[in-house]
Amino acid sequence: MKEMFLRAHGKVNLGLDVVRRREDGYHEVRMIMQTVSLSDRIRLETRKEPGILLTLGKNSHLPCDASNLAYRAADLLMKEFEIREGLLIELEKHIPVAAGMAGGSADAATVLYGVNRLFDLGLSLKELQERGVKLGADIPYCLMRGCALAEGIGEKLTRLPPPPSCIVLLAKPPIGVSTKWVYQNLDLGKVQSHPPIDRQIEAIKNGDLKELAEGMENVLESVTIPAHPESGRIRDVMKEEGALNAMMSGSGPTVFGLFKTLEEAEKCRDKIREEGLAREIHVTSFT
Repeated sequence: MKEMFLRAHGKVNLGLDVVRRREDGYHEVRMIMQTVSLSDRIRLETRKEPGILLTLGKNSHLPCDASNLAYRAADLLMKEFEIREGLLIELEKHIPVAAGMAGGSADAATVLYGVNRLFDLGLSLKELQERGVKLGADIPYCLMRGCALAEGIGEKLTRLPPPPSCIVLLAKPPIGVSTKWVYQNLDLGKVQSHPPIDRQIEAIKNGDLKELAEGMENVLESVTIPAHPESGRIRDVMKEEGALNAMMSGSGPTVFGLFKTLEEAEKCRDKIREEGLAREIHVTSFT
């Protein structure tokens, strides 16, 4: 039996703009993606018994069947390459669920990477991305990781240099948000401001954290925060407690703030806990 231990990293959006709604119902986006150190743990092991067995930790209520993206990712490659051995996937969740951090996509991307290595399939990153996008628009990015400009429906990626280092505070209120619902309720005609994505890219290239933070904006806040004002309150607390800037990640409801020092981030974390705004709070960093 062979086994692999892997980490699936969550992501935040340093800028998220929606350009237009396409005739097929998908939205074209322009956004800056960045992975963070907060990660799920995944162990893969080959089995003599055919088929896929997915197990999750005690704290997770996610399904362990074909409705789970990690399971579907393994199934996709194993069917294509007619792999007769079985596979055990042990998934330990740490990334908040239904939180705007691409946790499910990160797990799927990591399983694609792992199955490719475990069974010596010889697929390149591009070939894995071409398969991953069939399961979800964020999966190609989650295979790439790091900092990237994402366009199209999120699958057109341009790698960017690492942004300036800082402390990232993540806080998810005790609610889940459906990405599909958020996009269905987005009215681009009512969006009054769009993030300066090009300016942020220049700030990243110049190593200017202040300029990068000042440009942080997410048009999906116009849908999620009116429906879930807890996210707006967390954002306000982060700014009050010294964040260079704070905003929602993805479709939310997770909010993240960028801090210069660990002390400031921890002080803000304690404030959010005191106010009972979030149960899942993590002090992390870019990776």
